Amino acid sequence: MPERVVVIYSGGMDSFTLLHRALSEGHEVHALSFDYGQRHVRELKSASDVCEQLGLPHKVIDIRSMKAVMAGSALTGGGDVPEGHYEEASMKSTVVPNRNMILLSLATGYAVTVEADAVWFGAHGGDHAIYPDCRPEFVEKMDAVCRIANYEPVRIEAPYIRASKTDILADGLAMGLDYSQTWTCYNGREKACGVCGSCVERLEAFAAHGVTDPLPYEARN
Repeated sequence: MPERVVVIYSGGMDSFTLLHRALSEGHEVHALSFDYGQRHVRELKSASDVCEQLGLPHKVIDIRSMKAVMAGSALTGGGDVPEGHYEEASMKSTVVPNRNMILLSLATGYAVTVEADAVWFGAHGGDHAIYPDCRPEFVEKMDAVCRIANYEPVRIEAPYIRASKTDILADGLAMGLDYSQTWTCYNGREKACGVCGSCVERLEAFAAHGVTDPLPYEARN
């Protein structure tokens, strides 16, 4: 049944696919993005451009003042972004402390404000090895809390929580999505680096489908 949903939309390929999945299911979508001081802030430009093209309501919340409690990650300037696959121990440096609990809490407040039934976010199976706040147990607990945190219950949903990046891309390709409208790389340079964990996983997904990633890369393994 179509509902009003808040989609946490980073501008990356996972949330891009999620946004279009919500639309394809007939939901009224309110897109919500966050600027938390991430070095790959250019993803927010991708998010804004897509929402403008689709005519969707889109809020970008500036929470850079909270950087002190989300510090120590390579994604927020705490050292260089590591190269390699997500399953490598070095990728733990990209964990932003408590990020999804903070973002989901803010998104739940926004959902109450716009009278939405649920908050959707793009955690997926490939995140489980490194990111504790992308695991099914976390989503289940956040869902339980957000259903009782306000007078209006809000569900937390992660439709791709047990899917791989390859599965997500398959869904998007079936919908005919243009992934040149996304930004995945953890580095915010002119071209995607091709060697950080996010790029590696993305390129593997495109290769698995025999499709060329439309983004320009500094290097392709």
